[in-house]
Amino acid sequence: MATLSAAAATVDGTGSRTLHANSPDSKKIVGVFYKANQYASLNPEFVGCAEAALGIRDWLESKGHQYIVTDDKEGPNCELEKHIHDMHVLITTPFHPVYVTAEKIKKAKNLQLLLTAGVGSDHVDLKAAADAGITVVEISGSNAVSVAEDELMRILILVRNFLPGYRQVIDGDWNVAGIAHRAYDLEGKTVGIIGAGRIGKLLLQRLKPFNCNLLYHDRLTISPELEKETGAKFEEDLDVILPKCDVVVINTPLTEKTRGMFDKERIGKLKKGVLIVNNARAAIMDAQAVVDACSSGHIAGYSGDVWNPQPAPRDHPWRYMPNHAMTPHVSGTTINSQLRYADGVKDTLDKYFKGEEFLAQNYIVKEGKLASQYQ
Repeated sequence: MATLSAAAATVDGTGSRTLHANSPDSKKIVGVFYKANQYASLNPEFVGCAEAALGIRDWLESKGHQYIVTDDKEGPNCELEKHIHDMHVLITTPFHPVYVTAEKIKKAKNLQLLLTAGVGSDHVDLKAAADAGITVVEISGSNAVSVAEDELMRILILVRNFLPGYRQVIDGDWNVAGIAHRAYDLEGKTVGIIGAGRIGKLLLQRLKPFNCNLLYHDRLTISPELEKETGAKFEEDLDVILPKCDVVVINTPLTEKTRGMFDKERIGKLKKGVLIVNNARAAIMDAQAVVDACSSGHIAGYSGDVWNPQPAPRDHPWRYMPNHAMTPHVSGTTINSQLRYADGVKDTLDKYFKGEEFLAQNYIVKEGKLASQYQ
């Protein structure tokens, strides 16, 4: 068994980096979070920003560990680059992600644990992490309620044509016809949920009182009890469900199979005038195909909080396409969600220091193998 460094990972016969979690050595932990600036002090529960650093600094330092926190993650001279070579743990988030490429992994000789404060680890080259024997963990379920509520809000914003009315008020205008000509009730509409995991199930339950026609597509069916509760009907074939939907909500993880899944051809199969909500990952969509379909009116409204890349550059075409209701990536970082994933990170690190197993549902890469949803 070869030792990488005095306080580092060890490599077993398969090339896997063994978590030296019960070692007394001090660990170097790097956290990369969005900067809050003037907003940092406005809420003591605002723990997800760089200034609060998940509220675990005192705890980590009391145990003798080094905790480096920054928002500076881009370019060869960024703060993150100064610590890649000797960090043991990297904590990052989907909201201000470090794109952990194979090149970064190669530099990170001591890296044992990649920890996502939140849900969704597609910012990591998972194959490279698996090949290097690095464990990848996220805080499953921490964002589910937050994202499901946000998706319901976005559905209503699009269906009721809310944003033009809001802009009229800001601009000093008053034109009811400019809103009402494409404002509808949600009742009676067919809503298709693409991906019925934790978030999708919660959204189905929240849509039930609106008396929608609920359809869903996934690799697996939901429980018969939940199908009966919500009235949702399963459709195995994605290309069969899509033309039926007035509203499509995307909740699938980003994998090699789902990357670019909604290309020009598949978008063309959608009902003309469809509304799309995507809080999953932007790369599931062909970005230009979305712009073109919004411009032609084939997509009557597109809303979400995920972009590719993040933060979105100023010239990103989704900023300027018609009939969108986009925001920065915020749905899964409500104060309540922050508290949940901060607690999850602390629990995970505590298990790491003690040499204990992590919660099974949180593993994305374990002992060189990817979780099923990313295969």
